[in-house]
Amino acid sequence: MSPLELIRKLLSNNGVEFVEIQHQPTLTSEQSAQVRGVDLEIGGKALLIKTDKVYRLFVLSAALQIDSGAIRRFLEVRRTRFATTEELNQLTGLVPGSIPPFGHPILPFELFVDESIGRNQTIAFNAGSLTHSIQMSVGDYLRVARPTIFRFSKQRRPSEPMT
Repeated sequence: MSPLELIRKLLSNNGVEFVEIQHQPTLTSEQSAQVRGVDLEIGGKALLIKTDKVYRLFVLSAALQIDSGAIRRFLEVRRTRFATTEELNQLTGLVPGSIPPFGHPILPFELFVDESIGRNQTIAFNAGSLTHSIQMSVGDYLRVARPTIFRFSKQRRPSEPMT
């Protein structure tokens, strides 16, 4: 099953109402928000990060950026780095920008969600492809995804691109 099919099944089996949106391919969080017709803040940006020797999945509002120092302190690790495109493809079969915000049973990673996700009523995210998004309530997302929640985001500097 594809990640999209697995997500549909997971949400349906848990009685979650969601909206699926098929759209043109989007490469950035800003483009995704535009085609979904929602504010950038509602977007759930999922990033695969290698923490020392372990890959973990981190989800934060698309309007923010990762605070690597907060992750290192919380997990008590020395090093963090984004998974490369090759590692991402090898570990998930997916491309950057298509990663859904789910660990087990969708993706084989421990899941961490930034506190910024809880500031909205809904979350929208790419669902395993650059052309399919899902929008659902944050409460249902947190109930089904069962992440560890802590703050690991910071405001993006104006000169930094949105990805």
